[in-house]
Order: sequence, then C-alpha cells, then structure tokens
Amino acid sequence: MRTVAIIQARISSTRLPGKVLLMLADKTVLAHVIERCQGAHLIDEVIVATTTKTADDPIEHEAKKYHIPCYRGSEDDVLRRYYEAAKTHHADKVVRITSDCPVLDPVVMNQVVSRFMDEPVVDYCSNTLERSFPRGLDTEVFSFDALEKAFIQANKSEEREHVTPYIYKNPRQFKLRSYENDVDFSNYRWTLDTEADWQLITEIFRFLYTPGQLFYWQKVIQLMQQHPELALINAHVEQKKLGEL
Repeated sequence: MRTVAIIQARISSTRLPGKVLLMLADKTVLAHVIERCQGAHLIDEVIVATTTKTADDPIEHEAKKYHIPCYRGSEDDVLRRYYEAAKTHHADKVVRITSDCPVLDPVVMNQVVSRFMDEPVVDYCSNTLERSFPRGLDTEVFSFDALEKAFIQANKSEEREHVTPYIYKNPRQFKLRSYENDVDFSNYRWTLDTEADWQLITEIFRFLYTPGQLFYWQKVIQLMQQHPELALINAHVEQKKLGEL
C-alpha cells in the first residue's frame, strides 16, 4: 500500500506572485516544503504536481534539483491533476500538501497518516475538518478510490480547483475522520499568501531555522508565546474562501 504525498505548486498567485520560489533562508519555499514532507517516515514517495504552462517550468526544475518527480497537468482542474499524478505514481493513499506551507510539520503529517491507517474503513482524514492546529500545518489523507470517485463525480468549479471538497462535503458517501490537537491553536496563521504572511514566516525562520535541521511546530508556538507581537504581523489577513480568486 503506497502512500504518496502530492505537493501542488504553481508560480501564479493573486496575492503574492511567485511565492513558492521565494528564497527563505538558504532555499526556496518549495524546497522547505519538500524537505519537510521527506521527513515524514510514513510517506513512501513525495512528488510535485504543477501545470503544463511554460511559466511553471521553474517549478519542475526546482523539484528535479531535489530529485523529486514532477507531474504536470491541468492548471485550473487541480482535481484532475491530482488524480492523474496519483494514478501515474501508483498511489493507494494520497497526502495532499500545498506548496505555501514552509512550516509544515512531518510529525503532524505522520500523525494524520497514522490516524487514517488505524481506521478499519476510512476514506478521508485531515486536521482541517475541525481546526485546532495553526493554519499552515494542513494535512489531508485520502484513499485513491475516494479521489477517483471525486474525479468522476465532482462537477462544481470549486470542487475541481480545491481537490477535496467533494469528499469532505459528502459524509454520507465517504467515511471521514478528523485529527485534532488537545489544545486549540487555530488562531495562528503560518501559511504564505500575502506580504504580511511572508514577513511573519521570515521572522519565524530567522529565530528558529538552522540549515540541515528541522524545527517543529511546538517550537513555533513557544516563539509566538514569547513574542506575541509576531502573531500581530498577519493577524488581519483573511483566508480566501472556496472559489475566491
């Protein structure tokens, strides 16, 4: 049973263009995400899925730099891109990761994957159904069968663009499981979508990052508690809603 992490990535971004290839300390944002996915021992393979547009050639180049396969598919139908990438790489279980989360934690990824594996029958498990982790640690795990059903049946544009809504919005069709933290830290935002997000993430890495070593999310929580002014940097940023450009 192969567990494949698929990192979706593209150059275009309405609020922070080129964000996944911004240099964060000694490597790009995408490279940090790749490295953190590789740190999750329950994942058998990590791949990047980008578009066929020439503008996204640098994404493929960056993936190959770290010896990571890159699947190229539809720009807007990301569900199709995921389905084709998962099928090409013979995935039984898919871990959906976005490339704008350079603080992603491999331990949390393992915990969500483990929760999925421990269930006798489950189609989808994530730490986003009931949010308790900071935004930026998002991990979704689902079966290839669930992905295939969504690929065939989903017909709304937001379902095609955001990959998993058809699954988690149909609990009668799919068996869902939530993975939650004991303490609610969902008020923190560590994802990269705006200039303010970039300022915060740059500060997090300035305090905690050492080349060749991973820091984990509890350290970021400690940093935020010691320096509460950091959380104010992007406190005003609103998360985009499904279907919002």
